[in-house]
Amino acid sequence: MTTRLKPWHGVMVATALPLGEDLSADLDGYAEHCRWLIASGCDGVVPNGSLGEYQTLTPEERAAVVETAVAAVGGDRVMPGVAAYGALEARRWAEQARDAGCRAVMLLPPNAYRADDRIVVEHYREVAKAGLPVVAYNNPFDTKVDLTPELLARLHGEGLIVAVKEFSGDVRRSYEIAELAPGLEVLVGADDVLLELTLAGAVGWVAGFPNALPASTVALYRAAAAGDLDTALPLYRDLHPLLRWDSKPEFVQAIKLSMDLAGRKGGPCRPPRLPLVAEQEAVVRAATEKVLAEGLR
Repeated sequence: MTTRLKPWHGVMVATALPLGEDLSADLDGYAEHCRWLIASGCDGVVPNGSLGEYQTLTPEERAAVVETAVAAVGGDRVMPGVAAYGALEARRWAEQARDAGCRAVMLLPPNAYRADDRIVVEHYREVAKAGLPVVAYNNPFDTKVDLTPELLARLHGEGLIVAVKEFSGDVRRSYEIAELAPGLEVLVGADDVLLELTLAGAVGWVAGFPNALPASTVALYRAAAAGDLDTALPLYRDLHPLLRWDSKPEFVQAIKLSMDLAGRKGGPCRPPRLPLVAEQEAVVRAATEKVLAEGLR
């Protein structure tokens, strides 16, 4: 398997973690899922993100998920999430990823403390000590900390981050980031702004719905990256009723349901997540069955 120079480029799937009916982690199933995603055209995997329910895993499970992914597809294709309550714990997860053979990590700001800019900078400085390139993850909805273009430029200027997964939904920020921090690379962070952010210059996509539909979503990304709107726009319209679930609080349940319908093992979620209510399930089920009937996989 070829070594990738920048392991955060391309379609990096924020992997769902298959669980058994007893809610135990199915690591064999997860390894098979990672291999299938790469075989289906994805460039890499992002274990232990929110979609992987990292907050509900034991430390032993969380480490095993990273090691399983590396064994399945190679460390240069694995970019783990290393988010934690504090910088010292996040640094330990970055060191674990480094020692497992990964070549980059993805890091939220402090996720249980409304940190100011000074604290955010020190948080990233601490994790950067692990020695791996750090992709920042801006999710102001969950963390209540907004990595603004100005703050991202500061983090990049101090050599603490190489890229940002942008989940604010504000596609205008891509241009401001390019102006304030020309070398900082932007990754699409929400499935439902894929086309807009890719056309604005994003070099990768930390993606949710390829867990269920890798071939069609990869085709969408490749067409968008090539500026082929004749291909990308109709595909984007077809997939958007599903892609927008990636920006809803129930995104894990929605993507796992789509996986189940597409013949993959999504399975249940751990608490505090509950199954979708009937109305939500009906919407996700109908949207998934429609694209499957149209031959999208």
